[in-house]
Amino acid sequence: PMYYLLSLLSLLDIVLCLTVIPKVLAIFWFDLRLISFSACFLQMYIMNSFLGMESCTFMVMAFDRYIVICQPLRYPSIITDQFVVKAVIFIVARNVFLCMPIPILSARLYYCGRNVIENCICANMSVSRLSCDDVTLNRLYQFAGGWTLLGSDLILIFLSYILILRAVLKLKAEGAVAKALSTCGSHFILILFFSTILLVFVLTHVAKRKVSPHVPVLLNVLHHVIPAALNPIVYGVRTQEIKQGIQRLLKKGW
Repeated sequence: PMYYLLSLLSLLDIVLCLTVIPKVLAIFWFDLRLISFSACFLQMYIMNSFLGMESCTFMVMAFDRYIVICQPLRYPSIITDQFVVKAVIFIVARNVFLCMPIPILSARLYYCGRNVIENCICANMSVSRLSCDDVTLNRLYQFAGGWTLLGSDLILIFLSYILILRAVLKLKAEGAVAKALSTCGSHFILILFFSTILLVFVLTHVAKRKVSPHVPVLLNVLHHVIPAALNPIVYGVRTQEIKQGIQRLLKKGW
């Protein structure tokens, strides 16, 4: 079942990168700054919904690690193919529907002034600031939605790893603690990085008058690039069967 979750994570990373990075590179390499109204809001929707899906996938994977370490005998009966299917449906449905109002609220605004976004990505608040209307509702929904979706995921992830750590420290078998920490440590570090850079990005937006306007833009781009680059290494190469498969492919090619 873990491989299905890894496949879902890789798919989410691919979609996020294809949504953001080609346009960012076009801006920096060829100075192609134009983007259509509809494409901008489509990019905004995909970014918000797929980042939420990635966070929710991390949560399900943390639950998977909790079961495999804390209740190993019950793992085959709890983490089944049916569980994975239901988890994927929940991940997709939750974020598709709850993130839908974000571009709708921004698109309904009246844009009467300049049309230059202070960002290389169509982030919600970067676009909304260009309107002549009151954007309080947009800010409130972005804040409430972000903390409800990502915040709840983060709390459950930390709770899972606290329970895992408590169970690991009770293990008495030789090498069991090191093996368990090796399995979960890299996962937790990546999740912590994903959450930290998102938190810093939110805080810089809140305190935008005290930081350079380029900092949120940089953090926004890094948040889409670095986790997507690290996920295949941490979740793929460190998985023994995937590593052996890659080695067989390389030997065959050589």
